[in-house]
Parts: sequence; C-alpha cells; structure tokens
Amino acid sequence: MLEKLVRDALSKMVSDKTQSLALTAAGMGSLLMGGKLSSIGLFASGLQGLEVEWRKAHPDFQGGLAERWAEAIRFYDETHQDKTNRTLHIVGIPLIVGGTVGLLLWTPFGLLWFASAASFTAGWALNFVGHAFFEKRAPAFADDPLSFVAGPVWDFQQLFGGGRPAQAAAAEITVH
Repeated sequence: MLEKLVRDALSKMVSDKTQSLALTAAGMGSLLMGGKLSSIGLFASGLQGLEVEWRKAHPDFQGGLAERWAEAIRFYDETHQDKTNRTLHIVGIPLIVGGTVGLLLWTPFGLLWFASAASFTAGWALNFVGHAFFEKRAPAFADDPLSFVAGPVWDFQQLFGGGRPAQAAAAEITVH
C-alpha cells in the first residue's frame, strides 16, 4: 500500500526511472526508520521498475540470466575506474551489506540497530563521496539495478580474486 501511494504521488511529477530510483531510496530510508517489510517492499518495487527501465534502454539485449549478469558485472567495472573510488567502495559496500543485515535483524532503535544504522550510513557516504569527487559519475545502480548485487560480488573479486578483469570474473560466476 505504501509503495502504491508513493508511486502515485511520484507519477504526477517525474519519469518512471526517477520514480523507481525514489522507491529504492524510500526503501532504504524506511529501513533507517525501523521498517522491515515495508522497506523490502519499497526497495523491491524500485528495483523491479529499474530493471524494466534498463530493458527499455537496451532493446537489443536478448540474453538470459547468465548474459544479463555478465553485463551487470561489466557495467559495474566500467563505472568504477577511479582507484580512490574503488577503494572507497571496497570499504563502503561491506559496511552497507553488514548494516543492512543488522537493520533487518535487530530490534529498531536498540544499541545493535543503531550500530547497524551507522554502518549502513557510513558505507553509503563513502560510496557517494567516491562517485561525486573521484569517479565523477552517478552510481551504477542509477543505470543498472543489478549493481546492487554486482557491487558486493565485484568487491569480493577485488579483495580475494586479485582484481581480475570483469569479463573473466563474470564468466566464472555466470549461471548456466
């Protein structure tokens, strides 16, 4: 219900892609306000809309899941070329993932929940600083919703895979 209200209000003002980005952000904001199921619903609705918009923007894409995943990893790598931005992401993304898990697990507004909220917020701050001041381009998820998953996988590859080229790493991870 909340996502319908938000989408209806946004539909009068902005594009479908902007609406989907706003729903995704609203999901993250709701998580920081103690919401759990509503957060997941808003976030999932936003991601679904972003994927629809991605497919509209890439009408020639005909691949399956494996090809779509390889494209997401390639795009993520392409949009993270600055060394400082990459370092900030290697620190920031684990903070976001850990913070998200904690926000979903812990009772809202308890000590562990606040620690998770701080981790989540610090991770996003590092990523946005990296894009604003070093990469000088929008975060990848603005153009490819799979970046929310590709980012942590890419980080893992950078940390433990020796920073292998995206194409080789994507080929190893593809789903058959």
